Amino acid sequence: MGSYYYLAAQLPYLIYGQQVPMSSSAFKELAKGAMDKAEGDVLDFCALGFPGHAENRQAAPEFVRNWLDWERVLRLNLARGRAQKLRRDGSDQRAAADAPEYPADAANAAKAALAQESPLEAEILLDKARWAAIENLQGIDAFSETAMYAYLLKLLLMERRQAFKTEEGFSEYKTLYASILENAEKSSDQISIGEPK
Repeated sequence: MGSYYYLAAQLPYLIYGQQVPMSSSAFKELAKGAMDKAEGDVLDFCALGFPGHAENRQAAPEFVRNWLDWERVLRLNLARGRAQKLRRDGSDQRAAADAPEYPADAANAAKAALAQESPLEAEILLDKARWAAIENLQGIDAFSETAMYAYLLKLLLMERRQAFKTEEGFSEYKTLYASILENAEKSSDQISIGEPK
């Protein structure tokens, strides 16, 4: 287990919803250059989904295993809730019916997200729950390899949030553009109806 004082000291503090200070890929490159090889290789396990290393999961450090378990419980509870909403019969529903209730914060986050009207608000709620889970799982040593894994996961969440902002902006642009076109059509109708100048 390494101690990464120099690496951690040069990293900007992360706050969910703010601008991403560096890309996750740039951080991985920086961290792998400073970390011991075995610990640096674990960065490849740190993902928001399920990385393609399931066969090596047991070899991963406790933080990474706990994170993957937390995310698994969240996703199973989301699947169960969606299946119940759709009242589906079949294998998806049977598999989701066995969704664990622990960790409770993961199960509760899924329930809260499913209750949201807006899909965007649901995704933001889920990512805030993920952020809180990462902080809880990380512990207090800000200079450990665990802190580096947590930092990468937080960067991934910030990048995801940035993508939501892009989608929001595009949606607002389409609404504004439609409004301008509608107003332009109304104006041209008024001009053609009015008296010639």
